[in-house]
Amino acid sequence: MVALLKVAFPLAALALLSTLFLLSRALDTDTPIPFADVEIQERLRDQQITGPFFSGATTGGDQMSFSAEKLVTLPGRVGGNRAENVLATLEAVDGATFKLQADVAELDIGANTAVLNGDVIMDTSTGYHINTARLTAMISDLDVATDGEVLASGPLGELTAGKMRVFKPNPTDSTQMLFSDGVKLVYTPN
Repeated sequence: MVALLKVAFPLAALALLSTLFLLSRALDTDTPIPFADVEIQERLRDQQITGPFFSGATTGGDQMSFSAEKLVTLPGRVGGNRAENVLATLEAVDGATFKLQADVAELDIGANTAVLNGDVIMDTSTGYHINTARLTAMISDLDVATDGEVLASGPLGELTAGKMRVFKPNPTDSTQMLFSDGVKLVYTPN
């Protein structure tokens, strides 16, 4: 019985496999790519990248990463790009971490700046959650500043300020977060 099954099972497997290929449907290779003509024309005109990701280090050794949903070259501006639905992470050498999220970012490599607009949110490793409308960041150094009002909540309580800046005064110093222009803190004790 075992000797018979040793021969029967491989023959049955071979028969099943051959019918799989004999009875399969032929594929239509002339089917067009599932993109709308409008979307193809837009991609060709705007020179865009879908899902870009960039990571690197600043001159002081701080790590940064950047990702977006879409990156478009700005017309008439060399080195200028516009990104949508941006996520960025800054990890300072001293261990501080800053996670940024924005609706839109305009990157200017020549000016060494990234301007984040829309609903800009920053979360820090020290427990601060910061909201602002516009934020400017240097690309080659850890220097992030807001242009307007800042709303923050953190370990001390609720905080509002006219401006905020995250920077290192000297390359060997630790990262500092400076709130200025009419700071109001509502302290919430533990």
